Amino acid sequence: MRNWLKSPATDTQVTHGQRLWLYVFAVIVMILLVTPTLIVIPMSFSDSQYLEFPPEVWSTRWYDNFFGSSEWMQAARTSFQTAFLTMIVATPIGVLAAYGLHSSRFAFVRLAFVLMITPMMVPLVLVAIGAFYAYVKLNILYTITGLVLAHTVLALPLVVIVTGSALKGYDMSQEQAARSLGAPRWKAFLTVTLPQIRFAVVTSALLAFLTSFDEVVVAMFISGGDNPTLTRNMFNALRDQIDPTIAAISTIMILVTTVMMVLVQVFGQDKKSTE
Repeated sequence: MRNWLKSPATDTQVTHGQRLWLYVFAVIVMILLVTPTLIVIPMSFSDSQYLEFPPEVWSTRWYDNFFGSSEWMQAARTSFQTAFLTMIVATPIGVLAAYGLHSSRFAFVRLAFVLMITPMMVPLVLVAIGAFYAYVKLNILYTITGLVLAHTVLALPLVVIVTGSALKGYDMSQEQAARSLGAPRWKAFLTVTLPQIRFAVVTSALLAFLTSFDEVVVAMFISGGDNPTLTRNMFNALRDQIDPTIAAISTIMILVTTVMMVLVQVFGQDKKSTE
């Protein structure tokens, strides 16, 4: 332990002992962030009619209630379908936008970047209100199409930022070499550039999926009817009554998110092992 504390933690010779306060602070922050989430998991296995922690009687009652409810199943289908389609739409558009911004010599490229990430800077409720009024005019309110369009707008900035960061560390001379040998630009991008930034692209796709899957503010305005999302129904259930089914759904959503993050890390390990 003493040897570890005295060993350098960085190239600047700062030791682990000198950074011990930072490690302790990081652990405290992680505990404060993660504990409320972990409390939900045992609550979902309670047999009580109300949210109870710790459970006095363990049961899968609320999971049965979720999977046996046509209303919750419809909301789950809508959420997964919307998230998947958002990922399919936002990822290629965001990757191409990041590539264009990175390669462009346009004088106002910084302004274009700011415009691309504007949805991150605008309060979500304003985006939701704007989408609501636009969708009423376009007659796509409460539709999957409307949800995908709105969530794509929210996911695009994340895709652009993550992919753009990867491109900044990429040597464009490799693609230029392929183009000098006769490869069209699109082919040089697909065969040379894309494979080397694939981890960023996969990460971007994950973030696009999760942005749509977990989003609630916009969904409250533009989802409903035959196409409510899980988050919208969960919010309504909390407003109207304390239904422990929400704890079961939250646990499932945590599981989905964790599995996707693990898959991305696996892709990342594959990338590192080939370099």
